[in-house]
Amino acid sequence: MRIGVFGYELWEREYLTTRVPAGAEFVFFDQPLNHDHPPMDIDFEGLVVFVSSQVDEAVLGRLPKVRFILTRSTGYDHIDLVVCRARGITVSNVPAYGEATVAEYTFALLLALSRKICLGYHQVRESGSFSVTNLRGFDLEGKTLGVVGTGRIGRHVMRIARGFGLKILANDAHPDKKFAETIGVSYLTLPELLAQSDIVTLHVPAIPATEHLLNTTTFAQMKRGAILLNTSRGSVVDTQALVLALRSGQVAGAALDVLEEEGVIRDELDLLVAGHPEEHNLKTVLANHVLIDLPNVIVTPHNAFNTAEALQRILDTTLDNLRGLIAGTPVNIVL
Repeated sequence: MRIGVFGYELWEREYLTTRVPAGAEFVFFDQPLNHDHPPMDIDFEGLVVFVSSQVDEAVLGRLPKVRFILTRSTGYDHIDLVVCRARGITVSNVPAYGEATVAEYTFALLLALSRKICLGYHQVRESGSFSVTNLRGFDLEGKTLGVVGTGRIGRHVMRIARGFGLKILANDAHPDKKFAETIGVSYLTLPELLAQSDIVTLHVPAIPATEHLLNTTTFAQMKRGAILLNTSRGSVVDTQALVLALRSGQVAGAALDVLEEEGVIRDELDLLVAGHPEEHNLKTVLANHVLIDLPNVIVTPHNAFNTAEALQRILDTTLDNLRGLIAGTPVNIVL
């Protein structure tokens, strides 16, 4: 069984190579699988990809033998499930690898924003100034944290929040009432949560129901002067609406590990020179640059997952997923 592994680091290749399940053969490609890097080899029954790949109808059309896709991520919006369903392709993910990892990163962003750590760091590095005049922040203790999405990561965020003395509000399409009772959390509607929260943090998947969950209307419902954290997916936030909310002061600051059209930002030169096979919202790309330049915004490069421990858990779960498929007992099936 030949399996293409796309978008890996050298250590990942070494790790997987020493743990190839019986009956499998890995073929490695250091670039992600997408329109710009189409498969040069079409004789694969399986694919192993990460979020940097875009496995859509055009890409899968070049791979007629593929019958399963293993994504080394929890999210799977980079895979066209409609096409996979039509072709009978099994898709599996890594549902639990980094609830602590991403939750810790969420608080790293929150502290960096609340205490203006990035501004202070660059001030000392660039000008040698130790003035604290423009670096006054705010305490977390006693503030209200609104957690939108209470899956594994959202629940871990709430556990950490307790240690900071934050009051916690929650919103989810499927409330975890047992957990809420255990930790003492109140579930509210989204407008209620936004109106009462000093800090809003997003931990929802990228699905049609969450696209632009935060938009012009919902930003207007937020408590004026609140701050926004997003370590989920860029599509959950309407970027242009966020820029306007920041400029008006409705939102006092934002810390974002994900952006809409973040793939285009990485490949802007290719976009300008050769164009892109998909239509992209160039206004959103421009708005991203505006966000990056704002002093009350922190943007990081989709890095919340990136710890040694989490990455090893991802690979171990991916290997377990492959063993299950080979044995005829698939696990962690998305489709």
